[in-house]
Amino acid sequence: MQTKAVAAPSRRTFLAGAGATALLAGLGTAIPSGARAAPREFRLRAAPGTARLVPAPYPDTAVWSYGSVPGPEIRVRQGERVRILVENALAEESTVHWHGMRVPNAMDGVPHLTQHPIAPGESFVYEFDAIDAGTFWYHPHQRSFEQVGRGLYGPLVVDEAEPIAVDRDVTWVLDDWRLQKDASISGGFGNMMDTGMAGRIGNTVTVNGQVPDTFAVRAGERFRLRLINAANARIFELEFDGHRPTVIALDGQPVEPHGPAGGRVVLGPAMRVDLMIDMTGTPGGRFRVIDSFYQGLEYRLLDLAYAAEPLREHTPDTPVALPANPLAEPDLASAERHAVSFGGGMMSGMMGGGMTGGGMMGGMGRMMQGMQHGGVWTINGIAATGHVMDPMLTLQHGRSCVLELANDTAWHHPIHLHGHSFRVLSRNGTPTRHREWQDTVLMSPRERVEIAFVADNPGDWMFHCHILEHQAAGMMGVIRVAEANRT
Repeated sequence: MQTKAVAAPSRRTFLAGAGATALLAGLGTAIPSGARAAPREFRLRAAPGTARLVPAPYPDTAVWSYGSVPGPEIRVRQGERVRILVENALAEESTVHWHGMRVPNAMDGVPHLTQHPIAPGESFVYEFDAIDAGTFWYHPHQRSFEQVGRGLYGPLVVDEAEPIAVDRDVTWVLDDWRLQKDASISGGFGNMMDTGMAGRIGNTVTVNGQVPDTFAVRAGERFRLRLINAANARIFELEFDGHRPTVIALDGQPVEPHGPAGGRVVLGPAMRVDLMIDMTGTPGGRFRVIDSFYQGLEYRLLDLAYAAEPLREHTPDTPVALPANPLAEPDLASAERHAVSFGGGMMSGMMGGGMTGGGMMGGMGRMMQGMQHGGVWTINGIAATGHVMDPMLTLQHGRSCVLELANDTAWHHPIHLHGHSFRVLSRNGTPTRHREWQDTVLMSPRERVEIAFVADNPGDWMFHCHILEHQAAGMMGVIRVAEANRT
């Protein structure tokens, strides 16, 4: 199967008379000129459906989707205004969160915190400016461990005003599914073992909603590959045999072009990486793309399959650096500093005592005790029981902030902050080489990470682990950015 870039939808017009348009709060960052033109309009409908995730002789799989898996690519240009009508045809409430987009708080899609959930049969209109160019995605924030796990997500791409020169701009939405022998999705969402350990990791990996075999390329070609990890919990570590990808953006934000560490591209859940890849292989050749994150469980994702005829003799030698987005630089000298610790889970000593005096069964007992008290995972010792809670931090609008993150667990956690991007300053006390901007930072077990940002987007913002089972079981908090007249 050839994996193709997701086609951008045609422009649609619809009446936004459902009364769902919310008042928009302005960001502190300047909006590029032209943003007040007529909005680009799109429609999404969340509903049960089917998708051919695995090839014949397997049947189609019953999914929840926005009409396809992944949902339609929303593609606009930086500075444009976006209006999206979301209809809920599910039998339960839902919302849509625009992951990585710096939107007004009322448009962030967090149930009960920023909006009322969209009831079955109802709709909601989201409207915001595409301030940053880059690779983003959309998904529910209501019972996301099952709604995302059943297929509700899609790519959102904001093109630069002057995109860099490539032969193709390609999006791969990566996901995994826990399928049964008849290709149906296994139940058991949110079960205790998934919740307390690595999350719901599936047994079938798809690219753009299909199990891939090959991706067709031509010698001499240069393409921009946008990778989006839409999986509940799987961490990807991709190796491109015979090729040297260049990282040009992380989580939608430009970064100094560089080769990935060890030649491997790592994406935790919800993370995105933009790569520039030159096709330097032999015409007619095949080169594997390997996912090697889980030791002993490495597998071939697909082959880069070269056509017999090259596109050109040599790949282009044009600039690959992306222009910076309008992000406010944090003032580290005057920044507030706050310590944030992540705890809980099996084998992590939750409820005290670590793993001593009981081994695995003791850990299970402590995890069950934690579940009876409302959560398995904690932030600063508190397990969230829903999206509405007292803020863990209150920051004044415009203040710089450094968060000292400590993963005090035995598991990886991709930590996501809504409404902002942050610089990753250091890992385990060692400064990062590229001081990359991200909105989701993957923390290894026992790792310490420093991040910094300017609190320039007012409102109550979720701060949580994006392993969706961990989020649902407590690893979630609220950071409030308060304007002068708000406490």
